[in-house]
Amino acid sequence: MADSTERTVRIERTAKGRYVAHNPRGGTISFGTDAGTEFTPVELLLAAIGGCTAIDVDLATSRHAEPDTFEVVTTGDKIRDDDGNRMANLAVTFTVSFPDGEQAEAARAILPRAVRLSHDRLCTVSRTVELGTPVTAAVVPNP
Repeated sequence: MADSTERTVRIERTAKGRYVAHNPRGGTISFGTDAGTEFTPVELLLAAIGGCTAIDVDLATSRHAEPDTFEVVTTGDKIRDDDGNRMANLAVTFTVSFPDGEQAEAARAILPRAVRLSHDRLCTVSRTVELGTPVTAAVVPNP
């Protein structure tokens, strides 16, 4: 059995400035420079932060009621300074509404706690960004 903690994504170059990421389950997503319509790596980071929290919150609230509206916007500023290129002022904003009814009231009541819990404990992506973790880079010799 494979190590259940390891996660892997393989990146393939398809053209100059264009790439496809492959996950082990067969999923793919194309991305590239900001010259085309594909997501850029920074946009993928924003999507990962917002998507991770969205999943946590959706799973918690939709146990009670299906939302009428569920939108998450993730923003940040790309800056270049003496520390190099990086993102700052990252924010995740939820717009969620539920229909009328007792179950919807329960979903509305837990929404703030679900957002807070995702941010403080559950979302692996935002927790990794906030806590920081070393990233290594290496070149493997061609066979």
